[in-house]
Amino acid sequence: MKEKRMGKKRFIKEYVEPIVIAILIALFIRTFVVQAFKIPSSSMEPTLQVGDYILVTKFLYGVRIPYTGKKFFDSRRPQRGDIIVFIFPKDRSKDFIKRVIATEGEKIEIHQKKITVNDRVIEDPWGHFVKSDWERALQDSDFGPKVVPENKLFVMGDNRDNSLDSRFWGFVDLNDVKGKALVIYFSLDWEADRIFKKIRWGRLGNFIH
Repeated sequence: MKEKRMGKKRFIKEYVEPIVIAILIALFIRTFVVQAFKIPSSSMEPTLQVGDYILVTKFLYGVRIPYTGKKFFDSRRPQRGDIIVFIFPKDRSKDFIKRVIATEGEKIEIHQKKITVNDRVIEDPWGHFVKSDWERALQDSDFGPKVVPENKLFVMGDNRDNSLDSRFWGFVDLNDVKGKALVIYFSLDWEADRIFKKIRWGRLGNFIH
């Protein structure tokens, strides 16, 4: 009986405890350090493509406490050009990924593909357009002028003609930002006809800018 109890303790110590510790470490990393996301739509093309698997650093903008909406150590805030993952304001069960275009207190206006921040046209090396001017006129994607409220962000997809973003549903709350896109660790082209060709080898390990 004693040997049976000793065997049970040994089993717990050698097998169960390491598994539990590994799970706790994985949960800690996923919650506070880095998390994997899959790109499901074309709204960030060509920067991010459908089938890209990315890692998002979660501590750069502060540590977000789950289920509380509070952050600690948030000394750095998202800047123009950062690609961020955030909770979609219109459906908090979903995560969105977009690029920061304007931050709190800035006046933003978009007209005929040009972005004006605080009455000055800014450089926009990220914008990608595929539709004609006539098609864009029907879409009516112009915006503003509006001032970004306190603790809010204005975000857009790089694929400007095919992105549901702040032009249509408003601003992102800073507390809803989960992290900054860091690197593409894997990428699959599901339309490729062969398994080997499905992997986009040239995208693996690319840092996201």
